[in-house]
Amino acid sequence: MSSLRLRSRQWIVNEDGDIIIGEGRQQILENIEKTGSINKTAKIMKMSYKGVWSKIKATEDYLKLTIVATNKRRGSQLTKEGKELLEKYKTLKKKCVEADDKIFRILFK
Repeated sequence: MSSLRLRSRQWIVNEDGDIIIGEGRQQILENIEKTGSINKTAKIMKMSYKGVWSKIKATEDYLKLTIVATNKRRGSQLTKEGKELLEKYKTLKKKCVEADDKIFRILFK
């Protein structure tokens, strides 16, 4: 059993079960931060521009925050709130995986 591993995923959802942030939106935000472009992010992720933009807007609308700022000259970048959301989600994910691994080791040692 030593070769067994636990895989878990975390999504933050609203009261209707709609995703606010998860691994996909994490990747969107990280790619925007890297490329400075929603269009390039869409291409990297093999998504449509509209698909990427819709996910961003759904998160922004629920949180009532702007997480991605767009500018015709400078492109797109995460706002302070967008960076905070991304960092909080990454921290949550890391802590959840650590807790899950601990429980897994106890149950399946």
